Amino acid sequence: MGVSMTSGFSTDGSLAIHHRLDVGTVGKTPTERLEEFYQIKETRDFINNNNFHLVALQFPDNLLVDSLPVASKLENGTGAKLYILGDTSYGSCCVDEVAAEHAGAQCVVHYGSACLSPSRRLPLMYVFGKKTIDLQKCAAAFRQFYPDHKSHVVILYDVTYSHVIDDFLILLQPQYENVVASTLHVDGVLCKSQGQILRQNEDGYIDNQKGLYGDRFVNKFGRQFVLNEGCSIDHHSMFFIGKEGATLTNFMMTWNKCSFCSFDPETGAGRVETVNVNKALMKRYYLVERAKDAAVVGILVGTLGVANYLAIIEQLKELIRQAGKKSYMFAMGKLNVPKLANFLEIDVYVLVACPENSLLDSSDFYRPVVTPFEMELACNRSRKWTGGFVTDFQDLLPGGCSYMECPEANGEGEEEVDMSLITGATRPTRPSSVDQADTTSHLSLVHENRSIIVAQTHTAGSFLLSRSWQGLEPKLGETAVTKAVEGRRGIAIAYEEEQKS
Repeated sequence: MGVSMTSGFSTDGSLAIHHRLDVGTVGKTPTERLEEFYQIKETRDFINNNNFHLVALQFPDNLLVDSLPVASKLENGTGAKLYILGDTSYGSCCVDEVAAEHAGAQCVVHYGSACLSPSRRLPLMYVFGKKTIDLQKCAAAFRQFYPDHKSHVVILYDVTYSHVIDDFLILLQPQYENVVASTLHVDGVLCKSQGQILRQNEDGYIDNQKGLYGDRFVNKFGRQFVLNEGCSIDHHSMFFIGKEGATLTNFMMTWNKCSFCSFDPETGAGRVETVNVNKALMKRYYLVERAKDAAVVGILVGTLGVANYLAIIEQLKELIRQAGKKSYMFAMGKLNVPKLANFLEIDVYVLVACPENSLLDSSDFYRPVVTPFEMELACNRSRKWTGGFVTDFQDLLPGGCSYMECPEANGEGEEEVDMSLITGATRPTRPSSVDQADTTSHLSLVHENRSIIVAQTHTAGSFLLSRSWQGLEPKLGETAVTKAVEGRRGIAIAYEEEQKS
């Protein structure tokens, strides 16, 4: 297996246009299984018990074929007005609260696979769906990978197989006494899954678990588990149930010192994940070096629903400013190469998204795209590269397990420099207090005598000045007002008046 960092978050749009769906097999569940697969009864109870009248149903592309019959059954049982959210603003694994709020919805029902990132705005119910799995084959693969019954193993899984984990543990016990199964947890407001209310931090549950188990208690990516006594997480192996994808990659990059095995229920085959994680980490470290060399940084808003996304954006802006770099913020929905190619003045982008969408393969892009953790490595002198990796930006915020405060600027007026590993040139790692004061001004360009004067160096303004075409001139108040006239009709290769002539 190779660590693939390409996700549905980044697309050129052509995949959606040319993608073929066989409505007879892809995502289509038999009529008799529709209510069980989509938890119709539990969803009705969720809507009725909370007296919701406007409900948003969010479906991924592969389940859209069932959206109408599901909505019809829910509407008949609740009387609520339902809205189907098909084309999500960002990744389908995240709850699209923005689209739901545009429809005036009072809650969201999210279907299919999910990253379980915390949400804050609307009440939420997850319906993962109950995908089928041959538990006997899965258990046989587990025994093959771990012949030693005393092996310390953590069981991770895609959320669509959460309904079979208890039965899977029964097959392994009592032979495997050191097996630890993760449970799902969502830190949110009125969040339900599989018909049960998930434990929430607001109730003090996580604080109680930390007080009871200390460092043995692990709470990451919507999963919780307690490590075996006397063993750190590096001494545990990981067994993942699900297909290869962003979820498995996220786990492997985070716990990169653990050995991984996986079982794919769709193929019925298990395998040892022999990927060279170190090679993938070195590729990411190369991106860190590119970020250190950058003078202009673009902050890509890759989510509008994950909690605290505004806080990490503000933290990044301040961190970039303290490093003597200029930052610009972009909100452009799903990313693709042509979109980012419009801004050649940007040296590097930092993507703020959920953990499963943060590891973007930017090899096809004209500029590298890094994670908030990698940008911190480039700009925060207190943070050093140790081989560990953080994909969840929540951990980088104050109070997070990986938060590290940025040291104050040098008050002696001298800047600190090091050498770039890419260009071999020297670069400032920390601007002097004088230089830093100069960057606090938000004025980059000054308009004077119809010419552009650069007020700051090493910004997008200097790049704009070098362009032969710098955009349309507004000339406010200088252009006469004219009556609107009818324009051309047709398409560019054949306007109607051209066809007549």
